[in-house]
Amino acid sequence: METLKFVIVGHVDHGKSTLIGRLLYDTNALSPEKIEEIRKTSADLGRETEFAYLLDHLEEERQQGITIDTTQVFFSTDKRRYVIIDAPGHVEFVKNMITGASQAEAAFLIVDVQQGVQEQTKRHAYILSLLGIKQVIVIINKLDLVDNDQKVFDAIQKQVRGFLNTLNIEALHYVPISAINGDNVAKRSDDIGWYDGPTVLESLDTLVSGVTQLDESFVFPVQDVYKIQDKRIIVGKIESGMVDAGQEVKILPRGTLTKIQSIERFNETSHQAFAGESIGLTTVDPAFVDRSNIICERETGVMLTDEISGNIFWMSKQAFKKEERLTLRLATQEVICTVEKIVRRINSSSLEVLEEDAQCLENLEVGEVIMKTKRPIVIKKFSELQGLGRFVLVRGDHICAGGIIV
Repeated sequence: METLKFVIVGHVDHGKSTLIGRLLYDTNALSPEKIEEIRKTSADLGRETEFAYLLDHLEEERQQGITIDTTQVFFSTDKRRYVIIDAPGHVEFVKNMITGASQAEAAFLIVDVQQGVQEQTKRHAYILSLLGIKQVIVIINKLDLVDNDQKVFDAIQKQVRGFLNTLNIEALHYVPISAINGDNVAKRSDDIGWYDGPTVLESLDTLVSGVTQLDESFVFPVQDVYKIQDKRIIVGKIESGMVDAGQEVKILPRGTLTKIQSIERFNETSHQAFAGESIGLTTVDPAFVDRSNIICERETGVMLTDEISGNIFWMSKQAFKKEERLTLRLATQEVICTVEKIVRRINSSSLEVLEEDAQCLENLEVGEVIMKTKRPIVIKKFSELQGLGRFVLVRGDHICAGGIIV
């Protein structure tokens, strides 16, 4: 059975954890012991049964009512197995949210029907666009608090759609629900009879999993090189395209040409491999290959450069100042870089341009930047190949920014 990973994001208290708990309950993914634990926890806190406590499992979270880490949970439908990534909504935990969302193939953006689009709704939607997640479903929650009024739903739907249009995100579905009551989660609700679209579960089953870049040219970032008996095996994951034994390839950054001798999988040798597969390669001659090299077709659209134009999301409380030296990590490549110019400094919630030709970036701000790397690296525009177009910046031992190449 295939598996699809999706992330649930949205403003704090809009109902992410409650929705996940309800999904698990309604798909029989919870043991009787776990259900009893939820009921006991709720009773101890003087509340009705609250499914959010299934996810907000840390005592600190239960007391504060916020999700502070990224949790992964599992359930299945008749079509496939799902991995849910519950991403934090609180502003202090955006870094964890980015870490979770970067693993996802799709996203739920959850919005409280009474509150509509809020600061973190906008910020999280921006992060989804930054990460290139194209499959987005908008869940408009707490319909029970507005008497399941279609006019209220329509107004919020229009508001959300308008904002997403500014980010070039087109949601696949807008689903009205009451997570706490289970309305339109796994079962259609008579109380929201005016809605004839899919339930939350039905909308999940419309998503496409395992989307790969098969139609693009072959690109293979080298993870490591192993000597196993008489074979020198180059290991990594194919980011795009396919490769055949006997195919001529180029090794960047040196530009060395060689041919693929064999494709290695665990305990087997084959003649062909495709985008998304983690494999080993051997070459017909002992060409020098190292971690951070990129193996690709002789004629390919990748670029070897030491100057990069990109958008970065700064996520360190310590502000960033232009010309500061950072470490850039892109695929398996790692290099020292500096930001030569901050073309624009942008508020990540309102997307308002705060300053042109700025000198610094503050926490949770977006920057359109021009970066210079100490040595040339292999890149591609994010819109063309995410694996060579997405990067992180590291200060010391800490990731301080995520970004894309434009």
